Amino acid sequence: MAIAAPPMNGSPPGRPGSHSAVPRELGPLARKIAEEPIPDAISPVVLTGGARIVEFLLVVVTGIAVHAVWLYPAEGFEPIYLIVELAVATAAIIGFQMVDIYNVQAFRSHVYQLGRMWLAWTAVFLLALALSFFAKYEYSFSRAWTAGWYVTGMVVLFAWRTGLGWLVRHWADQGRLIRRVVIVGGGREGEALVRAIGAEAHSDLRICGVFDDRGDDRSPSVVAGVPKLGTVDDLVEFTRRTRVDLILVSLPLTAEDRVLQMARKLWVLPVDVRLAAHMNRLRFRPRAYSYIGNIPVLDIFDKPIADWNLVIKSVFDRVAAFLILVAISPVMLLTALAIKLDSKGPVFFKQRRLGFNNEVIEVYKFRSLRHEHADPDAKRVVTRGDDRVTRVGRFIRKTSIDELPQLINVLRGDLSLVGPRPHAIHAPLANKLWDDVVDGYFARHRVKPGITGWAQINGWRGELDTPEKLQQRVEHDLYYIENWSLLFDLYILLRTPFALLETENAY
Repeated sequence: MAIAAPPMNGSPPGRPGSHSAVPRELGPLARKIAEEPIPDAISPVVLTGGARIVEFLLVVVTGIAVHAVWLYPAEGFEPIYLIVELAVATAAIIGFQMVDIYNVQAFRSHVYQLGRMWLAWTAVFLLALALSFFAKYEYSFSRAWTAGWYVTGMVVLFAWRTGLGWLVRHWADQGRLIRRVVIVGGGREGEALVRAIGAEAHSDLRICGVFDDRGDDRSPSVVAGVPKLGTVDDLVEFTRRTRVDLILVSLPLTAEDRVLQMARKLWVLPVDVRLAAHMNRLRFRPRAYSYIGNIPVLDIFDKPIADWNLVIKSVFDRVAAFLILVAISPVMLLTALAIKLDSKGPVFFKQRRLGFNNEVIEVYKFRSLRHEHADPDAKRVVTRGDDRVTRVGRFIRKTSIDELPQLINVLRGDLSLVGPRPHAIHAPLANKLWDDVVDGYFARHRVKPGITGWAQINGWRGELDTPEKLQQRVEHDLYYIENWSLLFDLYILLRTPFALLETENAY
């Protein structure tokens, strides 16, 4: 289990884990690597899970198709056949799992996966025939259907696996099935870790570089052939410029202060962080470790929403956003007409906000300010009685109708329906940027921002004019990130209309 995030108060000088919206300058080599085009990663968990779902459906559909061709014209629909098809499909998936063909390496090898698939498929049918014989049901099912389903199913599954193998090899060539790794800590421990990763056969890890705050002989510029790219602060910026899937900390457990210091800097990133335990003399029970290949590691932080959770949230966001957009289209049309009649200028307004992993995104809003006072970077926060706000703008801001066009951002993938609200990139508080006010502020960017969130339904919406309000909003955002579930999202969405009735802080 990953350790808890560091507390937000009591950070040492320099506020580790908090960084300005202004990009940090990287060294030439780190900048070159970060600028290389890297495709999005494909989760092996989702890939193997998707293969199971597809193959279950293929087995069932093949059985139904053979039944429709051979039996339906003469005998009609027999419910018992559907029950058998579902049972055999379930047994087939279990059999394929037992012969170990649900992993990326198996997908890439035709000989390995097809031979084992044939054995498992045949065993399932033999088992089904044996059960029907001992249960005295051997004459209840058509032999033509059984033989036709066995042969047709095998052909369909072979064709599917052949296509999947080609696709997986194509993705592997693109680098979408590898995990991009960076190592924190050079010296003897870092060198041993690099060599241990290199010794793994069929490893999906690719080391991008080493980062270390030490600049003396304990941290050379090249560690076992891997270049040192900068300090840990450079790593935070590096991770925001390119895809990093895993951070391995190669410090010994006895270096408690340094491990905690690294943790405080890295917890703001949406990346799995692990402490390599391959050289530690202090040994725990085997169950205390997770393993990357044969390398024992201790979990420090997990990416908050990953694998199937990420797929579920993304699908839910887009489907729900589309349905909501259709349902409220009359309200949006009337709002657009009112804005057009009330003041000159465009109906919509784009504002630059900080999104996932500190990336700058442009969110859509209904224009609520006078056109000549447009402020795309929100350098001046809207306050009570602000003369820049139009008559219609005052109403749509109080009711949050001005936020409705952000459903388009959800469909585009910039936002989620639920998540930490995206703040403007230069929004100040008492002449300080927000990340200068709250320690660990950017940890709220470990997930995609949302239209509504846990902070908003708990009364922390509207103007942030005191450090306490900002602190409360960030704490609520972090609570949401650590406790996310689809039911939590649904609860927040259902609560949002009632929260909008509280307009005291919205103007």
